[in-house]
Amino acid sequence: QVQLVESGGGLVLPGGSLRLSCAASGSIFGIYVMGWYRQVPGKQREVVARIISGGRTNYADSAKGRFTISGDNAKNTVHLEMNSLKPEDTAVYYCYFEVTIASTSGRYGYWGQGTQVTVSS
Repeated sequence: QVQLVESGGGLVLPGGSLRLSCAASGSIFGIYVMGWYRQVPGKQREVVARIISGGRTNYADSAKGRFTISGDNAKNTVHLEMNSLKPEDTAVYYCYFEVTIASTSGRYGYWGQGTQVTVSS
């Protein structure tokens, strides 16, 4: 089993910054995807940013130029640096890991518990 623990959410003024962190623990053999998603009530969860195996990153259009994702496979951690935050960034943010748990296993996806980010004056 794999557990993800997030930290770093909170209340911030428009234009401010926050850094989200997520640490994975448990039986991890290999990491293929580390990412951040967000969800607001009544809407589907949407991708914010992801790191794909090999280091390639992709971002939602709304995050490009403002958010930066970084990860450390050796430490099983992923971070999201968010700058120039806007009220529309308000959401619950979830980290996501796609891993293998053994050399012969398939890939499994795991979610963090979610952390609230509120951008408001």
